[in-house]
Amino acid sequence: MRHLPLCSRPFKPAVWIAIVIAAVIAPSVARAAPQAHGDIQVEVIGEGRPLLMIPGLNSSAEVWRETCQALQPVQCHLVQLPGFAGAPAGTSHAFLDSMRDQVLAYARDRRLQAPAVIGHSLGGLLGLKMALAAPDALGPLVIVDSLPFFAAATNPAATVDTVRPMADAMRQQMLALDEATYARQAAASLARMTRSAERTEELARWGAASDRATTAQAMHELFVTDLRGELGAVRSPTLVLGAWAAYAAFGQTRDATQAIFAGQYAMLPDVRIELSESGYHFLMWDDPQWLQQQVRAFLAAHPGRGG
Repeated sequence: MRHLPLCSRPFKPAVWIAIVIAAVIAPSVARAAPQAHGDIQVEVIGEGRPLLMIPGLNSSAEVWRETCQALQPVQCHLVQLPGFAGAPAGTSHAFLDSMRDQVLAYARDRRLQAPAVIGHSLGGLLGLKMALAAPDALGPLVIVDSLPFFAAATNPAATVDTVRPMADAMRQQMLALDEATYARQAAASLARMTRSAERTEELARWGAASDRATTAQAMHELFVTDLRGELGAVRSPTLVLGAWAAYAAFGQTRDATQAIFAGQYAMLPDVRIELSESGYHFLMWDDPQWLQQQVRAFLAAHPGRGG
């Protein structure tokens, strides 16, 4: 997803490139090797209430491992999207719609009853698309630093039509760059994704392992997807967790960021928006206790079928 700390500064396409870091989960939690389901791979960890955990652009499913451990007892389904962080590229040109359909098919085939969904960045947008496509199939949603129309974060007047020429040019440029220039721009885009220098280095390694064509297509689709007007059809209670601190040094305020989120999610019937006071875009790393507390309380308040 884009990987986007929201800001009022002009965006650069490369800012959306972010990825993941490996973490160690407690050996006492039951886990199985990832299994392929179409183009996606899913690792199941723990037992209990099902929770689909979807990473963002260029990210590994590992990004959710520490959160999964902290939320036990739940049954985490860590979804690895194709083409990101070394995973084989997928077979469909329409990335977002294909991923929406494949994750929903996985939940159906596994007979998961109203699974909760937590998605980061691009994964958050996928969660919204899933809830719109199959409103009765999902439980509560947790959207981590994601918006229904990314392009309007810095330009409220943006529309899909006005953004499309820029998105087309961005995709073409990404595909045309030589390896050294692409790697340099990708590394530069990671500033203020996370407070941790070690994790930033890991992000760079996972980004380098991502399929460039998949990244370019996914970014293009992020820019030209606007779900704001459709959100009234979402039936899942939704918790949106946002980040703003990365751009405080540039004059971005908490109130301004809150207003961006509130405006974009205005049509979502049952939504609560909370902002981290200190975390950057990867909130699960930078403000983990806050995120875990928010998610734990939200899931407890919305137990779902049989919960």
